[in-house]
Amino acid sequence: MKTISVVAAVIFRTTPEGVRSVFATQRGYGEYKGWWEFPGGKIEPGESPQTALQREIREELATEIHVGEHIGTIEYDYPAFHLSMQCFECRIISGNLELLEHENAAWLTGGTLHSVKWLPADITILDKVQDLLAKNKQNG
Repeated sequence: MKTISVVAAVIFRTTPEGVRSVFATQRGYGEYKGWWEFPGGKIEPGESPQTALQREIREELATEIHVGEHIGTIEYDYPAFHLSMQCFECRIISGNLELLEHENAAWLTGGTLHSVKWLPADITILDKVQDLLAKNKQNG
């Protein structure tokens, strides 16, 4: 089975009121059109995962990000391929997260994280994201 290596940005923010949330995007194309995911994409030959993630977010959302801690790597078998997805905690440096390829987007809190239809692979990291939302809220 073919393996596709990708990266995903788990972009966090905190409002002035102290509400923590994470950015999610809704696919606007392909077999999983309408499903939700953490934005990102394929790693090109010669790219580090961090460089690939910065490039993908620039291309998809016209936004510059800081790539922080590695949250985890998802290994998931879709019917046609095996996905290896490295997920990183990110924050916005500049830009307004313009939807250049996605149908929709939302900032989700710990209470709304499970309110959208996530891609099967992305579901597997939601518990870690939920923990990060709670931890970061406590630590400010």
